[in-house]
Amino acid sequence: MSNPTPMPSLGNKILCIVGARPNFMKIAPIMAAFRTRTPQLAVKLVHTGQHYDVAMNGRFFEQLGIPAPDISLEVGSGSHAQQTAEIMKRFEPVIDAEAPTVVLVVGDVNSTIACALVAAKRRVKVVHVEAGLRSRDRSMPEEINRILTDQLSDRLYTTEAEALDNLVAEGIAAERVVFAGNVMIDTLQASLAQAVPAEATLAAARDPEIFLQASQGYAVLTLHRPSNVDDVQALTRLLTVLGELSAELPIVFPVHPRTQNKIREAGLGAFLDNPHLLALPPVGYFEMIGLMREAKLVLTDSGGLQEETTALGVPCLTLRENTERLITLSQGTNTLVGADPDTIRKAVNDVLTTGGKVGRAPALWDGHAAERIVDDLACWLGVSA
Repeated sequence: MSNPTPMPSLGNKILCIVGARPNFMKIAPIMAAFRTRTPQLAVKLVHTGQHYDVAMNGRFFEQLGIPAPDISLEVGSGSHAQQTAEIMKRFEPVIDAEAPTVVLVVGDVNSTIACALVAAKRRVKVVHVEAGLRSRDRSMPEEINRILTDQLSDRLYTTEAEALDNLVAEGIAAERVVFAGNVMIDTLQASLAQAVPAEATLAAARDPEIFLQASQGYAVLTLHRPSNVDDVQALTRLLTVLGELSAELPIVFPVHPRTQNKIREAGLGAFLDNPHLLALPPVGYFEMIGLMREAKLVLTDSGGLQEETTALGVPCLTLRENTERLITLSQGTNTLVGADPDTIRKAVNDVLTTGGKVGRAPALWDGHAAERIVDDLACWLGVSA
């Protein structure tokens, strides 16, 4: 990593934004690196409340060692427009009161674009961690958030070297971009020793032996994308084929509350009562790591799980037509299967018969991305790390 050209000294206050559960795993190592490497920087954590389940928030913060937020906006739910607008309305007075030098945002959720937009309009420097990822699918709200946040950012940290090509193609100067690695993997590696053994989580099943003694092991499933759960026909196709496959490969399914509601509304509640499926409420991070690490495979539409399974060496079948985590396809254990039942059946059978795709950890997915980000940021700000 080359030394950046320091900015003229403008102060040393940084507001770090967190809003939704995928952000928690990304912000945790960054906050830790600020504490240990740059105590001279005044860093505050702002929680927008985009994901507002108090119990789950507290559980993740405790497990990941994230300090309690200095500022909570308590935005709550709403449509994308309503939620983004409400975050902006509540964050603007924070900018005025705190007068930060930098607003640091992570990922691609509504909190990311909302706070970046307010900061940019207030002429506050914006730093984006996890920049440059592209799915080329603008029907995904997250893709819009990613593109716009990158355009607003003054310093951009990427998880893979190829992300630079995306940014340069969109007119962003290469000198603003730093390949730092993947902070999600920092958190994963730091947490492996505390992962909850799968056996402890599977004990919640009506018949745990179905999962613990299955000859092929078990699969982990997560579903939350609107393209999968809001369309009744798509959801029916997915749950039908997954229900069939569960007889051969039992499935553990931590169910997002919104997904559970959609399943019930679609009249598909019988899927959740399948004895070969363990439907769980959302689980903590340590529990999820334990489940994934010991799984035969993971079926998901989550971006973060594509990265975590690659780092863990566990085959991942992504229930989407595209992905912004392209490196998990080219170097990792990830395979795109979409929502086509025949494609899903074939991919699952391939894993069961061959063991699945064998990948490798991409460059700089080494547990030290946050340290590189904080050191570079301190230098860019003209502060000695």
